[in-house]
Amino acid sequence: MQIVFGSILAISLLLAINFSGRIAAGQRIQAELRVLQATIQSEQIRATALKVQSDFVDSDAFVEQWARSQEGKMVKQGEVLIVPVPGRQQATPIPTPLIAPPSMASDTDVRNSTLWWQLFFDDPAPGESR
Repeated sequence: MQIVFGSILAISLLLAINFSGRIAAGQRIQAELRVLQATIQSEQIRATALKVQSDFVDSDAFVEQWARSQEGKMVKQGEVLIVPVPGRQQATPIPTPLIAPPSMASDTDVRNSTLWWQLFFDDPAPGESR
């Protein structure tokens, strides 16, 4: 009797675990379904907007709008195209400031390693002062 009761308990425990796993999987699938439906809806809206834009681009109104814009610069028969020309302004040159090169030490006996150190680090080499 105890063996039958134990086996029934084990089987019911396995069924409960399996059932809870299916519930969790169903919830994940439902969440993914909601995300995909939202994506589908936004893509349908985007497709509709692109279709409207495509229809406009294929129309004569778009061609006329482009032709009369700054890019096309076209006119109909009997019209005159007026293109404003900017006035002539004399550009005043700005003098370039003269920057004096950094003065080298009065020592002509400076080592190469010290020069390289100053080029890379803008500080005196360790153990030396400016």
